[in-house]
Amino acid sequence: MSDQVTTQAFVLPRIGAFGRRLTLNLRGLRRIWRQPGLVLSVLVLALVITAALRPAVFTSHDPIAGRARDALQAPSAAHWFGTDATGRDLFARVVHGAIHSLGGALVAVAVGLVVGTGIGLLAGSIGGLLDQALMRLVDVLLAVPGLLLALSVIILLGFGTTNAAIAVGITSVAIFARVSRSEVIRVRRSDYVEAAFGSGARFGEVLVRHILPNSLNAVVALAALQFGTAILAISTLGFLGYGAPPPTPEWGLLIAEGRTYVATAWWLTTLPGLVVMAVVLSANRLSHAISKEVGR
Repeated sequence: MSDQVTTQAFVLPRIGAFGRRLTLNLRGLRRIWRQPGLVLSVLVLALVITAALRPAVFTSHDPIAGRARDALQAPSAAHWFGTDATGRDLFARVVHGAIHSLGGALVAVAVGLVVGTGIGLLAGSIGGLLDQALMRLVDVLLAVPGLLLALSVIILLGFGTTNAAIAVGITSVAIFARVSRSEVIRVRRSDYVEAAFGSGARFGEVLVRHILPNSLNAVVALAALQFGTAILAISTLGFLGYGAPPPTPEWGLLIAEGRTYVATAWWLTTLPGLVVMAVVLSANRLSHAISKEVGR
């Protein structure tokens, strides 16, 4: 009898917790499927991620090599997005360019998340002169326009998709630091944190076990929101010529290469531009949904 009671005491709470988590997940899925715009955004991002990881699934054309006789062909069954001035298949270049834009956006968000969260964590948990010094540094970053700051960093690091992604990430450090600091200060003043300090726990232990995990919700939501912004910023830098060099099939560079032929070959700028717009809007729509779920 005692064994049965013991088993129920340990097993039933776990089953109940698992059931609650499963119920919350199913409710979240139902909320997603009830929003057609969100479903469409998920499908668009799934296709783009698949294109980035497995471009051969969508096209067999070479994104670099072209044939002069196929130059500036309009969209057709043979070339869905048409061809450029050197006869390269534009759809293949857009598909193969997904890895550059998405990968760059991930690097940019990672840089802003890690560096900004670290600054906010130190400033909010330690306080005092360190807090004031770090926040003045953040104020300086916020005072500089994002594009100007990104261009300055690229000039120091050099051109390329990775350097452009790092530059975009540095422009978002201040935002992450501000959000992280405010959350750390809120958690730092909580009763359970004060109780942990009162029980004799060391500062580093409280920081890692209590303050950091409980202050990440808003930061994760911000990271989701910054993903679409990073894609647009990296494409902008590529359009200006500060991203990947030709003939790399980067989205911003594709739009820039088609500027000369806007009057005669509209598809060179319009179709890559529509792809960028669709991906950015889908990322923003999904990130808003994620931020709502995190805030629940």
